[in-house]
Amino acid sequence: MQTAAYTGSSTIEIREIEPTEPAAGEVRIRVAYVGLCGTDLHIIHGNMDARVETPLTFGHEMSGTIDAVGSGVTGWSVGDAVTVMPLDWDGTCPACLAGNTHICQNLNFIGIDSPGALQELWNVPAETLVRIPAGTALDAAALVEPVAVAVHDVRRSELLPGQKAVVIGGGPIGVLIATVARHFGGEVAVIELDPQRRAQIEALGFTTIDPRETDQVAWVEQWTGGAGADVVFEVSGAAAAVLGATDLAKVRGTIVVVAIHPTPREINLQRVFWRELRLLGARVYQRVDFETAIELIADGVIPTELMITRVVPLAETRAAFDDLEAGRAMKILVDVAAR
Repeated sequence: MQTAAYTGSSTIEIREIEPTEPAAGEVRIRVAYVGLCGTDLHIIHGNMDARVETPLTFGHEMSGTIDAVGSGVTGWSVGDAVTVMPLDWDGTCPACLAGNTHICQNLNFIGIDSPGALQELWNVPAETLVRIPAGTALDAAALVEPVAVAVHDVRRSELLPGQKAVVIGGGPIGVLIATVARHFGGEVAVIELDPQRRAQIEALGFTTIDPRETDQVAWVEQWTGGAGADVVFEVSGAAAAVLGATDLAKVRGTIVVVAIHPTPREINLQRVFWRELRLLGARVYQRVDFETAIELIADGVIPTELMITRVVPLAETRAAFDDLEAGRAMKILVDVAAR
């Protein structure tokens, strides 16, 4: 079978490997679609080289069907449509014992710390499976993981109906956060530099701001009657965005750091002090976020057809990343079985 593997120095190789039978407690998934994301970009840029072992078959946004069931696995059958919550925690560290298993201090993030979904047949622990309801298309279901990220981010923010939220960065996760926040009753504006992305976001009914043409602080103050935003989501990963985020939040407002920043960033702690701002990290998700994400996709809340720019075969994985980085796509899926 074929896999796409990161081999270091921004190189992705398509490799032939032999599939293996699922071990006890595992299932083997015939992978249908894999979504490419910003975390994967960090991997191929070498930002995670201290963490990953190469060659790494990566990918963690996916959908597929069960191909084989290992011994001791119950409740799952060959042919079941599934996605994977790619978190494997130890259950014994202080974070796990405190109930925060999703951010286990020894977390195995499947697809980063161990082999991921960019392979035709993929063995995973059965407890990571999440069922895809009948009638949900497998291409749409490949978006469950990033939607779960957005659900978790919005839940962490404690955004209330009627409150105003600013999303800095209009990439896939930013758009999904905006969509989830609006569904939960928030009023949302998105700050985005790229004109093509702004047009796509506006087509979804959101107000956008180009910070090169509009004073974003003045705009937010006018929008909020001088108060500032209740919640600011920093999704861009840009140093300037982190520094400027504190200027957008109201007194006792919340800033949620969503983006993965490869290096430490400067932040205006004077503003944090002066306005008693709350600064939150939001990392990955919990099972409830996955379950909510599946409901949102099944109910048509998530504009999956607009989110998925195109589908490519496994051989075009590297070129697809080039398009993502250049802003030529919102979300690209890999059809793992396509040739």
